[in-house]
Amino acid sequence: MKVCILGDGLTSLSLAKTLVNLGIYVDIFYNKKINKQNNSRTIGITKSNAEFFNKNILNFKKILWDIKKIEIYSENLKQNKILNFENNDQIIFSTFKNDDLYNHLYKYLTKSKFLKFKKNKRDFRIKDQEYNLVINCDNNNLITKKFFYKKISKNYNSIAYTAIIKHKKIENNSAMQNFTNLGPIAFLPISKEETSVVFSVNGKRNIDLKALIKKYNKRYQIKKISEFSKFELSSSSLRNYYYKNILAFGDMLHKLHPLAGQGFNMTVRDIKVLLKIIKNRMDHGLELNSSVCLEFEKDVKHKNFIFSNGIDFIYEFFNLERKDKTKTLGNIVQYLGKNKFTNQVFTKFADYGLKI
Repeated sequence: MKVCILGDGLTSLSLAKTLVNLGIYVDIFYNKKINKQNNSRTIGITKSNAEFFNKNILNFKKILWDIKKIEIYSENLKQNKILNFENNDQIIFSTFKNDDLYNHLYKYLTKSKFLKFKKNKRDFRIKDQEYNLVINCDNNNLITKKFFYKKISKNYNSIAYTAIIKHKKIENNSAMQNFTNLGPIAFLPISKEETSVVFSVNGKRNIDLKALIKKYNKRYQIKKISEFSKFELSSSSLRNYYYKNILAFGDMLHKLHPLAGQGFNMTVRDIKVLLKIIKNRMDHGLELNSSVCLEFEKDVKHKNFIFSNGIDFIYEFFNLERKDKTKTLGNIVQYLGKNKFTNQVFTKFADYGLKI
């Protein structure tokens, strides 16, 4: 059996490693040169997804930084804490640098006899007889433009700025998110001396980012702030997950606002489902073909759509909360946050996704 993966991002390499672990031959087609990773991008991964990744894809415990507490504040409530997630000093989620995991995966894959990296000199064209399955993780190729262009999309009219702050050494196992008048800012620890910052700023405006980070920082004695990277924020849900034996995957299926850190987590949950389908077919001596795509879409499409809209609801709720001069919405969230059952429901939803 042979699978083709289009694209060379973190999703592509994670998928490739999953498949070669099963003894499936994989070709990865990349454009120009292997993608250079963004040093300031940090990813959060839930406890259950990290356990799955370590067991079924690649053990990357050494590069994980564990988070045991999440604190959420509102500028509209005079910077008061409105939510607090913790579970008896247990790990809630972990963080890692995007390029650290990418480089780990790339190192292992280049040594695998089951995988080949192939430079895509021209726009890739499918030869039906060559691959059992084609997994498309590339948003910009001809296949995407021809078969995967129908989406439900939303533009947030916002820009996300990311940076790494270096600070005085502390334990640093608590993440923080502050819903400010400009938009949500998140502080995600990645070591005792480094923390990633993601600031999603509403509208396109000239602002002093370093001054704002210092303003909303509640914990760190900052020594240095790195250069900023930025990207425009939007969300989308793909209408059709596959065409014949070509399966769309990753951000192509679901692109989210980063406020809840669920983008890569949704992709890992999709990999879980795809792995289960493929293993089941292999166990029964069946070929990989378009029926894999059909089964995958039936299993995850409705869950992904509902979950994506749940993240969008959270964004819109807090967007409304920051404009609420009566502070009613913030007070409601504060009240719910003090309820142990509600707290557990939110935590489970973030960790395991939607289970229906």
